Amino acid sequence: MADAEVPNAPAAEGEAPAVNKAAQRAATKKAKAAARAAKAEAPTQADPDDPLASRYGDSELIQSRSITGRVWTDVGSLGGDSVGKSVLVRARVHAVRGTGKNCFLVLRQGWATVQAVVFADGVAASKPMVKYAQRLPKESLVDVEGTVVAPKEAVVSCSQSDVEIQVNGVHCVSRAAELPFQVTDASRSEEEVRKAAEAGEQFATVLQDNRLNHRYLDLRTPANQGIFRLQSAVCQLFREILLAKGFCEIHTPKLIGGASEGGAAVFRLQYMGQPACLAQSPQLYKQMAICSDLGRVFEIGPVFRAETSNTHRHLCEFTGLDFEMAIHEHYSEVLDVVEDLFMNMFEGLRARFSRELAAVASQFPFEPFEAKPVRLLFSEGIKMLQAAGHDVDPLGDLSTETEKALGALVKEEYATDFYILHRYPAAVRPFYTMPAADDPNYSNSFDVFMRGEEIISGAQRVHDAALLVERARACEVPVETIQAYVDSFKLGAPPHGGVGVGLERVVMLYCGLNNIRKTSMFPRDPKRLSP
Repeated sequence: MADAEVPNAPAAEGEAPAVNKAAQRAATKKAKAAARAAKAEAPTQADPDDPLASRYGDSELIQSRSITGRVWTDVGSLGGDSVGKSVLVRARVHAVRGTGKNCFLVLRQGWATVQAVVFADGVAASKPMVKYAQRLPKESLVDVEGTVVAPKEAVVSCSQSDVEIQVNGVHCVSRAAELPFQVTDASRSEEEVRKAAEAGEQFATVLQDNRLNHRYLDLRTPANQGIFRLQSAVCQLFREILLAKGFCEIHTPKLIGGASEGGAAVFRLQYMGQPACLAQSPQLYKQMAICSDLGRVFEIGPVFRAETSNTHRHLCEFTGLDFEMAIHEHYSEVLDVVEDLFMNMFEGLRARFSRELAAVASQFPFEPFEAKPVRLLFSEGIKMLQAAGHDVDPLGDLSTETEKALGALVKEEYATDFYILHRYPAAVRPFYTMPAADDPNYSNSFDVFMRGEEIISGAQRVHDAALLVERARACEVPVETIQAYVDSFKLGAPPHGGVGVGLERVVMLYCGLNNIRKTSMFPRDPKRLSP
């Protein structure tokens, strides 16, 4: 019996044959698998009898054999001024559509796309070349040569809508295997899916775990290209602004002998036969740098927290943007730098990275970020919450819910998505936080918020060795594990303060995203350690 046949049960006289539905489904599945296999076995080399055989086929493995002098053009640079030019582009096959003598390829490079047309006219391309192009797997990398022309109508499905490439050569550099999901499906906005459903259409949904399991594919979407370029932009602006303010960039160890923040949220390990842990922040070393007379320092580096929270905003490893600075009289000097830093950063994102913001908004629409500097005492924030009917402890920390509630109240009253809450209760701050001079229940500390969620924790630090030991013992931090840190304050220490910023939270909240995993390239949370 042939593979496609379905066995039928004997039919009674006058009855139609009873089809074995399970066997029919199995046969259909087998036929589809065979079709996929046939497509995967599509020709990889040119027809040797084709006069244009040199113009297509799979490239030999690139092993740095030679330098040809060929010049590749970026897809994103193609526009009206490119018409008439011969170009060579290396891009991914985003989409393939072929009928008879024609093949239309959508080529994607980063977030830029352009249409390429292969037409079997016997001059630019042949029928075997068209057939080869039609069977290129999506997401394969190809080198395409051709002439840039102006299409009769704008190619609305591509970012380079006013041009297309008439192809006279196509070579596959790297073939893609069967995809776990389509980049097109992973790129759709919720609004697109909703409208399609209303019209009776259904699109495949790519869930978060599937995305993160195949993150190297998920990162190819235009929105993700925008997110991680914005992440780079935040680091760039942070560095530029602080360097202009006289800060020095430093690099501190991430393998340390004792917990830098205290508490249980620490990854412990053995280091050459002695106990060690991963740094919860560069805090202790930033302060030692101030004691070394560097004056103003900053660092961009990994931070490790053994958080057991599976929330939308917690990670076990994230990127910290930290700075520390000597002060003369008051921790408000640190707040001045924080405000100026972030006002300039927000302006820089708007002015210099609008394309990246638009790419994110195309899939994840968000309200523009409204920023103006607002400072509130912690006690003032408590009063605002109590007046709005919230039950909050005036000497306790804010929960995620009360933070968001306060953010909404501040937005309503001050028309800003950015504000500083300062003079926190001492009981909820780390051991190295300077107590308030007038009331030991409070401290010279602060948090900074974006869209009602915390992005920064900061404070004036304890710079007196005796007080530091006292605070460490009160917070149950073993003094022997931080003795070198304590000793650094015994030889004359400037008053100082600083901040720790979560990079992923800044990008998440600026872009109005709902989960920090969207802004972590390869997230590490309590359940994920790969890829």
